[in-house]
Amino acid sequence: MRRVSVFGATGSIGQNTLDLIARDAQAYDVIALTGAGNIDLLAADAIRLRAEVAVTADETRLGQLKDALSGSGVEAAAGAEALLQAADRPTDWCMSAIVGAAGLAPGLRALRHGGTLALANKESLVCAGPILMAEAARYGARILPVDSEHSAVFQALVGEAPDAVEKIIITGSGGGLRDWPLERLPSAKPEDAGSHPNWDMGQRITIDSASMFNKGMELIETKEFFGTPPGGIETVIHPQSLMHALVQFRDGALMAHLGAPDMRHAIGYALHWPERRDLPVARLDLATVGQLDFLAPDPARYPAIGLAYAVMQGGGLRGAVFNAAKEAALDLFLDRQIAFTDMARRVDAVLNHYEGQSCLDAAPITLDMVQDIDREARALTRSDRMA
Repeated sequence: MRRVSVFGATGSIGQNTLDLIARDAQAYDVIALTGAGNIDLLAADAIRLRAEVAVTADETRLGQLKDALSGSGVEAAAGAEALLQAADRPTDWCMSAIVGAAGLAPGLRALRHGGTLALANKESLVCAGPILMAEAARYGARILPVDSEHSAVFQALVGEAPDAVEKIIITGSGGGLRDWPLERLPSAKPEDAGSHPNWDMGQRITIDSASMFNKGMELIETKEFFGTPPGGIETVIHPQSLMHALVQFRDGALMAHLGAPDMRHAIGYALHWPERRDLPVARLDLATVGQLDFLAPDPARYPAIGLAYAVMQGGGLRGAVFNAAKEAALDLFLDRQIAFTDMARRVDAVLNHYEGQSCLDAAPITLDMVQDIDREARALTRSDRMA
């Protein structure tokens, strides 16, 4: 049996992962499931899949979790240290799907087992790509991408020589506000930005899709994971969300990955790699689809894309600043303290604040440096100085 853990089990990625595991439950020994506030779901899944331990990141919910697991034989734990201890339990395969920079430390710990880290937590690569890749190499572990775009690129590169690649093209739907007039965007509310035309995702990632901050993160992730220079990475708007990425080769050929907008494609590929197995996902009928549309992202509508390129060009700790400011600005938007369009302005202001400071280009980067600048950049983003 394969030993597996799922970090972020109660989110959309985690739930899709558990759906696939449950369909062949006898093949897996579930070690740890973690979540945050949805204690009932976390406990129910832990009991159903006979996990060794269930962990909530919220220390105040430990009593509730213990009650929900009473008599099941599943251990209960809570807090940041408990997450790390869960990651210390040996596994063959671990899903990293905690949202935000909080997923970095558990993912690094999980790599020490020398198994496979299925990486859905894009923040890990954006904030600390060199650390993550070095840790994987140190312990002989494998990282497989779970973002649909990066899974698509990974699959398109199977059997190809790295120097044959000319360009990687990441697609994005443009989000729920794609067709809004520009002048209306400042009035967009969280419920407007939190509705996606194609994908069923959590609120935060859906709003990041509307601002295309998620695509900016994925551009940086592409650079860190595949080693592609910024000039060899681009993004296009693809409203149908059926073509997830393309790789252009030096002979001019384009290799594209298409599939229904269902995260179980990428999760299943990472779970079963190097095999391909049957997955319970819709099959595309191209005659019914009829056409595929593509257009360049408007810089005025999606300033996050330009910010991401600046981060890629500069390197260092800029990715950690970018992510921290993005997450803090999103919190402010969700709390209705700033407008939708103010998120990019705040991130830009925070990045500009750090330019010229020696800490930004410190080398080598350490986890402590990432965590320190993450805390500082979040506080700065929330301050009136960045208004």
